[in-house]
Amino acid sequence: MLQTLMVKLDPSPEQHKMLCDTMKRFNEACNHIAETVFVLHSANKVEIHKTVYYPVREHFGLSSQLTVRAISKVCEAYKRDKTIKPEFRLDGAIVYDPRILSWKGLEKVSLITLQGRQTISVRFGEYQKARLDRIRGQADLILVKGIFYLCVVVETDEASPYDPVGVLGVDLGIKNLAVDSDGEVHSGEKISQTRNKLDSLKARLQSKGTKSAKRHLKKLSGRMARFSKDVNHCISKKLVAKAKDTLRSIALEDLQGIRDRVTVGKALRRSLHTWNFGLLRMFVDYKAKISGVPVVFVDPRNTSRTCPSCGHIAKANRPTRDEFRCESCGFAGAADHIAAINIAFRGQVNGPIVAGKHLNLSYKPRPKGRGS
Repeated sequence: MLQTLMVKLDPSPEQHKMLCDTMKRFNEACNHIAETVFVLHSANKVEIHKTVYYPVREHFGLSSQLTVRAISKVCEAYKRDKTIKPEFRLDGAIVYDPRILSWKGLEKVSLITLQGRQTISVRFGEYQKARLDRIRGQADLILVKGIFYLCVVVETDEASPYDPVGVLGVDLGIKNLAVDSDGEVHSGEKISQTRNKLDSLKARLQSKGTKSAKRHLKKLSGRMARFSKDVNHCISKKLVAKAKDTLRSIALEDLQGIRDRVTVGKALRRSLHTWNFGLLRMFVDYKAKISGVPVVFVDPRNTSRTCPSCGHIAKANRPTRDEFRCESCGFAGAADHIAAINIAFRGQVNGPIVAGKHLNLSYKPRPKGRGS
């Protein structure tokens, strides 16, 4: 499996300026090439190369391979949507391949610039150090808040999947980010509180409009995304560890396109569109592959409306957001836990499993009758 590592560069002030100048010139060349690509309506790299290679080298002063990489970057961007002309920020990424990037041990890297090759020091932690000997292919040079990083691709060994003896179902949501079929809840309350706090602070700073307020806003940029990413990392790590320790597979809902399918009230739209379920799913998927944990994706329809005891499906089975109560047999419990149990049922590859036998089911059916 391939992973991307962020490696921090530590250039001298002169080297930092060289990298900034090279990045600006590279993206100016990309915008120039994009005009030709859009006029010709072609993403054929060979055809575009014949048309723009020499003019770009002469006008922008790029090296041969940087010019080739600029052409490739534009063509790939145009392929994604041929109805618009690609536009590139002047601080957009530079794509480096092994011809214009080479490692000098693990402490330094040699990069081509407008002024020739520069050997730049690298700063990394133990996590990156243990994996830098597996670098494969090209790397992207990016600039984040004045700091240069190399996004390098490394090859990671995948463990051989084991034969699961059960399924750990996981229900993804907004109020509770994840609830598994064992009943463990990973609440989203902390993320909601942090998001509301940051949004309120940003609104006050924007209304103030002073230079100090703008500097503060710049510091806050990306904080929520980093916090959300950290929370999702922690949750996915726990889920994969639990599944591996109990030799179970993981069953997740296939939520692709859910934002287009689901209609919510105005008050809930913000929560729906800031719900980062895709990131959590991706983290679970790749961590599971490294650990050898099988992962299956199931149809999410009616998972929170189906009774795991009698199989009855009805909207009335879920009278409130947090409560499940089967109108047929009286089985009751927390709605998210019930959904996770149903997801585990659907993810079972060796036939149906009996409720409570493998899932640590603690809820008991309630008798039907008055007040049930």
